[in-house]
Amino acid sequence: MPLDKEIIDEIKFNFPNSGKVNWIGLRPAPKKNLIVVDQVYAEIGKGLEGDRFDGDETSKRQVTLIQQEHLNAVATFIKTDKIDPSDTRRNIVVEGLNLLGLVEKKFKIGEAVFEGSSYCTPCSRMEENLGKGGFNAMQGHGGITARVIKSGVIKLNDPVQIIENQ
Repeated sequence: MPLDKEIIDEIKFNFPNSGKVNWIGLRPAPKKNLIVVDQVYAEIGKGLEGDRFDGDETSKRQVTLIQQEHLNAVATFIKTDKIDPSDTRRNIVVEGLNLLGLVEKKFKIGEAVFEGSSYCTPCSRMEENLGKGGFNAMQGHGGITARVIKSGVIKLNDPVQIIENQ
């Protein structure tokens, strides 16, 4: 009988479907409004062209991603109809794929390849951007951070797919 760890190692790349990109935003500088774009170039070791983390080769936080499904949950928690993705200060919103399962895995979006590096925890700015309770509403729903490991263009509606056999 296989051990639980062996089973987990076998199934951790099983995703029921791929996701897709719903929104892309670039943070030009701290506390500046995000620039919403239809496409962006992700450069290996640097991040998204035009984002404030562009050029930080050592950062595990070159790109931030969040799920549309989590934005919907956060909206429910703070009793609003919808969250503007710009308010979360994340770069890419995807739907249809549990991003939390991509930490420490490689995945492809459009032409670019990423490696999930960590969970993206909320900062105190969420209280300012989302209102009272915004920080706690984002707990466990902040998405993930990733490094670019293969350069390429990312566009709205591009698929988000896990890369197996790392």
